[in-house]
Amino acid sequence: MKVNYNNNPRDSRTYDTERLRDEYLTETMFKEDDIVSVYSHIDRIVILGVLPKNEDLELDRFINSKDFGVDFFLQRREFGLINLGGKAQIKTKSESYDLDYLDGLYLGMSTENVEFCSLDINNPALLYCISAPAHHKYPSRIIKQSEANYIVLGVQVHSNERIIRQYLHPEVLPTCQLSMGVTCLKEGSVWNTMPPHTHERRMEAYFYFDVKPQQVVFHMMGEPEETRHVVMRNHQMILSPSWSIHSGCGTQNYSFIWGMLGENQTFDDMDFVDMNTIK
Repeated sequence: MKVNYNNNPRDSRTYDTERLRDEYLTETMFKEDDIVSVYSHIDRIVILGVLPKNEDLELDRFINSKDFGVDFFLQRREFGLINLGGKAQIKTKSESYDLDYLDGLYLGMSTENVEFCSLDINNPALLYCISAPAHHKYPSRIIKQSEANYIVLGVQVHSNERIIRQYLHPEVLPTCQLSMGVTCLKEGSVWNTMPPHTHERRMEAYFYFDVKPQQVVFHMMGEPEETRHVVMRNHQMILSPSWSIHSGCGTQNYSFIWGMLGENQTFDDMDFVDMNTIK
């Protein structure tokens, strides 16, 4: 498990490219027949990439529950995932869930014996997962792509026309604090979340996908008056502390999964940045 510690924004101003990438970026989130895990002390988020192909993958075989002081990983945590690959099956102690491409799944606190498998080894599942500390057990359920809250934002003239699908969201299902969804930029659009914002009450993580070969996304981060950029490629994840903007501009349209946790679940609780002040 990769462990990331929280950072003071004043320290982050001094980071060079290598240090910036080391502190916030995870370049490889998927490995065949493995569960890649990142634990950040920023709101104690855990992010996992699961790629079952030749064998089923048991969550607690890859995550040492003792690192979290519990008997099993989800004893005091909730869990969300979105499938970016072929048909997947997720089994628990009491249920089994079948997911197609861009279907989501929520597992409530205290879910035991979580196991991931692909239903077609020639087209394996790619499961991007986020876990957050929880205080209450809410019902587990599948969120089909068609059941996600669907929003269209932006305009072509500003190169930011995009579709947002909210999976883990109060209008879709109850969770303790975890919010999760997908943003897809339309052809000809390259900007996301611009003008930018911060939200001191929540942290956020972006996972970029559908970034085509030889294309990149310039992910913007940092304090509004001290911005930095990180060059990102397909299937890479970046953490965003609450004090940092989180925006991106690609060399072509792309998609990303966003996940948030913190003090509230109000999607539009944002501190917008005046474009005349950003540096």
